[in-house]
Amino acid sequence: MNPSTLIGIVASILLLAIVLFFSAEDPQLFLDLPGLGIVLIGTAAATFIAYPLREVVRVFGLLRTIVRNEKLYIDKDLEDLVDISRTWAQDDIRAVEQRLEGVSNPFLRNGVQLVIDNVPESDIFDLLQWRIARMKAKEHAEAQLFRVMAGFAPAFGMLGTLVGLVNLLFLLGDGDMTAIGRQMALALMTTFYGVLLANLVFKPVAVKLERRTEQRLVLLNTIMQGISMMSQKRSPSLMRETLNAFVAEVRDEIIDHSAASDKKTNGKKRRGLGARSKARAAASAGKSGASRP
Repeated sequence: MNPSTLIGIVASILLLAIVLFFSAEDPQLFLDLPGLGIVLIGTAAATFIAYPLREVVRVFGLLRTIVRNEKLYIDKDLEDLVDISRTWAQDDIRAVEQRLEGVSNPFLRNGVQLVIDNVPESDIFDLLQWRIARMKAKEHAEAQLFRVMAGFAPAFGMLGTLVGLVNLLFLLGDGDMTAIGRQMALALMTTFYGVLLANLVFKPVAVKLERRTEQRLVLLNTIMQGISMMSQKRSPSLMRETLNAFVAEVRDEIIDHSAASDKKTNGKKRRGLGARSKARAAASAGKSGASRP
């Protein structure tokens, strides 16, 4: 499970426990099933009216993404791109295609395939930009659905409060202050449920999805820049430095800390490759120096 999500869930449970058991004389006063039903069913009904059924079901399927610890292997993707570019610079198309079979990122795989097919660089750039724009619009709509639900929940909470106040007015003639106070408390509970669901469930989920989209956009734009350099057959070393500089400021945000071991392994591989490259360069320099008269 995502660490921040786990912390949020635990903090929410502690908050509710404090509210129910320490600040209320009778915790059962905070349990009003009719009021909760008005908020939940009303919010769900308004959402189904506003959005197609297929879209609502698909978006709620993303809740698993919110809970689980999704990893973005940006170091692995960049390393794959640099290795493929090095092979491509040697005009070994068969080796590039074999190397491409081991790439897990579909965006990277499709972009490299376009380069192999000798598609013009401008067309590749336009196509990849279009795919990024489509992904951004799609995921923005998914987050927007939860923001809409965050607006519906307090509104239906207020509706439940109005229903409770109507019942309260019928009791005013009896003069039973105990019954009037109890009805007033129950009437306000629906507003409590609406505000709680909006600010503790729907809005945090929307923000989580928006942050996920921002992270994916950084990764995809970095890959697109690398594919453009590969199409131009730029130096793989220059590509590595350019892409690392491109994501340097946001690397800590888009790389999951639970993948630290993967980063260390990749770092060791990169250092090993760098050391071997320097050794080969030194050996070449030594040979050229020895061959001089």
